Amino acid sequence: MVKKINAADAMLKVLEDWGVKNIYGLPGGSFDSTMNALHNRHNTIHYVQVRHEEVGALAASGEAKVTGKLGVTFGSAGPGAVHLLNGLYDAQYDHVPVLALVGQVPTSVMNTDYFQEMNENPMFADVAVYNRTATTAAGLPHVVDEAIRQAYKHQGVAVVTIPKDLGWAEIDDNFVSTAAAATTSDTIAPTTEKIDAAIALLKEADHPLIYIGQGARGATADIIALSEKLSAPIVSTAPAKGIIPDDYKGYMGSAGRVASKPGVESSRAADTVLFVGTDFPFTAHFFSPDAKFIQVDTDSAKLGKRHSVEISILADAVKTFHALVERSGDAVPAKPFYKAALANKVNWRQWIDSFEESDQTPMRVEPVFKQINDLAEPDAIFQVDVGNVTIDGMRFLRMNHQEQFTTSAWYATMGYGLPGAIGAKEAFPNRQVFSISGDGGWTMVMQDLLTQVKEHLPIINVVLSNQSLGFIEAEQDDTKQPHSGVDLIDADWAGVADDLGATGYKVTNLAELKAAFAQAKNANGPIVIDVKIANERPLPVEQLVLDPETQDPAAVKAFIEEYQAQGLIPLRQLLADAEK
Repeated sequence: MVKKINAADAMLKVLEDWGVKNIYGLPGGSFDSTMNALHNRHNTIHYVQVRHEEVGALAASGEAKVTGKLGVTFGSAGPGAVHLLNGLYDAQYDHVPVLALVGQVPTSVMNTDYFQEMNENPMFADVAVYNRTATTAAGLPHVVDEAIRQAYKHQGVAVVTIPKDLGWAEIDDNFVSTAAAATTSDTIAPTTEKIDAAIALLKEADHPLIYIGQGARGATADIIALSEKLSAPIVSTAPAKGIIPDDYKGYMGSAGRVASKPGVESSRAADTVLFVGTDFPFTAHFFSPDAKFIQVDTDSAKLGKRHSVEISILADAVKTFHALVERSGDAVPAKPFYKAALANKVNWRQWIDSFEESDQTPMRVEPVFKQINDLAEPDAIFQVDVGNVTIDGMRFLRMNHQEQFTTSAWYATMGYGLPGAIGAKEAFPNRQVFSISGDGGWTMVMQDLLTQVKEHLPIINVVLSNQSLGFIEAEQDDTKQPHSGVDLIDADWAGVADDLGATGYKVTNLAELKAAFAQAKNANGPIVIDVKIANERPLPVEQLVLDPETQDPAAVKAFIEEYQAQGLIPLRQLLADAEK
């Protein structure tokens, strides 16, 4: 006789087969059979109770970003399902596999305008690569298994809606998942002809540049070797931060608004770009229209999508970089552009370093990030929120070992930092985890500090309180609008943290900052370091006014005074010096 099992328990066995360890969500009446199954299987799947379903979805996305494996979240029928959407869109836009289990009213009352009933499938049609409602109890394990396969295949969101009564029904306990047969190891190798053509074009260039995205992860040594052989500086997208050590001389940071000065200037000056593993959408703003592009991607739909392409290579980035190094021959002599780029980075870092011991009040952000860098362990995980804090994280976090950095990169939803940190810490309990947020993003989700407390997660939460939606305020300034709706009232977030069962530190000066981080080193539970910072715009590197020979001298003087940019050297001058 075949053993019987509740369909909800059978569904969770499928998750276990696929290696799922954590599931994030908040119960509701339509989800009680799954909650019972989670209780039954608590020794194999850890249920993390969040206080808001959006936090659960963002935590699942954050876990997926740092592990590369499936994150799982759930919400009950109606409001719980709707609350999932922000986190699911974050996962979709950043291309990570997430499974959302969604409650539904019992099949007997579906389509009768029952309490909390809604037609949920259309709501998830845009965000999901797989979106199904289970129709039979016996079919539930199969539907979930297929959902996971599709989430991995497409690196996206799969949604399974489960009518309440199906999970309670007994079915045969004989379903075999496809997890053991799954493989993602096969990759595409480039052709020799394309590799040789790319090398020839790069060697002919006066201003060659290597621009990498997430797809280049795993190719660090070959990227650096190619950079040195070709005298080509390296720029990355924001999500690709950490692939190249921040202290490597040829790594310029990123281009865009969330960027560094050498990253922006190197990108705009490049005449030939090796563009690998990225769908960077702002190429028209940060690259010359005359630049020649060599694009490498495993997705043919991305080739030529953002710019005209001289050479397109449909291949795996790791294999492509290895082939480029092997076939590149002797190193070319260092060109003036490369020398200028290296000097530009040195100048930029000297300028940043000059503020690291600043005792200005309200505080500058550079001393805060110096303390984070000094405290961070070699495999620390930084989950960074959205806004000015993203700019700061990109510029000031020093990642030179096995550290990881994630943010809500493409969807850019505020409130990512705290949930992302929960997901990271649940996945890697023995690694140091930081959440870094502005006060705007923090107050969207800070109730789930209670989740960190309940789960005994020693996360270091850093809150940069400037009493403004600073990123939006800057956009209003750029478009000559009055400040409207961007002011935030302040509160003692450290005191709130204490009341919620965490440990809070309020920081208003350098001495208090150093004392707080000294205490954080030995924290055995969640802590909140609330730093009261000045509402000062990060240096807008995408619109520098620094060169009196090519720009209005009065405007240059005003720009330097506003942003304390003394000592920053225009790339034109650095290039002229390198050509002498």
